Amino acid sequence: MRPLLNTLYITTDGAWLRKDGENLVMEVDGEQRARVPVHMLQGLVCIGRVLVSPPLMGYCAERGITISYLSPNGKFLARVEGPVSGNVLLRRAQYRQSDGEQGMAIARHMVIGKIFNQRAVLARAVRDHSSSMPEANVQDLQHAVLRLRRITDHAQHCNDLDTLRGLEGDAAQLYFGVFDHLIRVPSPAMRFHGRSRRPPRDAVNALLSLLYTLLTHDCRSALETVGLDPAVGFLHRDRPGRPSLALDVMEEFRPVLADRLALSLINRKQIGEKDFQVMDNGAVLLKDEARKTLLVAWQERKRESLQHSFIGEAAPIGIFPFLQAQLLARHLRGDVDAYPPFIWK
Repeated sequence: MRPLLNTLYITTDGAWLRKDGENLVMEVDGEQRARVPVHMLQGLVCIGRVLVSPPLMGYCAERGITISYLSPNGKFLARVEGPVSGNVLLRRAQYRQSDGEQGMAIARHMVIGKIFNQRAVLARAVRDHSSSMPEANVQDLQHAVLRLRRITDHAQHCNDLDTLRGLEGDAAQLYFGVFDHLIRVPSPAMRFHGRSRRPPRDAVNALLSLLYTLLTHDCRSALETVGLDPAVGFLHRDRPGRPSLALDVMEEFRPVLADRLALSLINRKQIGEKDFQVMDNGAVLLKDEARKTLLVAWQERKRESLQHSFIGEAAPIGIFPFLQAQLLARHLRGDVDAYPPFIWK
């Protein structure tokens, strides 16, 4: 397994990245700002207007270091990588099972894991903050927890993929329908009225969209590390250019890794109304300094240790996508009877 926290995020607009021996050097306006040993890196994520020299790009490709390009608001644009080095036998098993009964079982477990974690996030909020919430909000959250439990029960017995996707959509609508109750700051600009994408239309959605992009990047890297094809999923439909399996795996982590971090940044007032700008098309974007705050918090969250419910050992949460990718590969090989989703307790 590759080491933790070896993705380098470049957020400085106008940065120029070049190779100097075995080091990556970042320059801005001809002035050196940073120097990092390349062998320590697994990936580069360039956010905004960042340029990479051809020698550095070729060096990264030869060593399996992926370069990803994101727009300033976190939208994925492109990815540069060297030759794919996946396990052909494992990928053949993945392709065979993606449309079969075993693939349906994998998708079902992923959805169950996601809904369980959504329910846990809401239940934790009720447990920790009900005394400071309006009674109506507490009742809404408790009702949502009960309904999510019922949806989980239905999902456990579901054998149709379209029906399963419908249950997942119902759970998401229910979860995000009460998400605003988890925000404890009074600012009207930090209210949440539902998911909006491409582009995000409010501050909370801007946070969530960027965090989901970062999570997708980590899940894709994890799948490629164990030899799986990130483009062929079980829950998400295959589409050209879409990392369907990475989107599958990230579903289990959305509530715990991304949603809770967004709430933490807002409720601790690390990010607030002043940290966003509204574009002419209505898109809401994080400003540069706030984006750096988010990236630092993201890296710190990945350092936190958590007990893995299936493995039974504590590990930094940042390597959990790799653990899930390994468990999925073991299941596809026949070493594990069923795919065990990530469950937060």
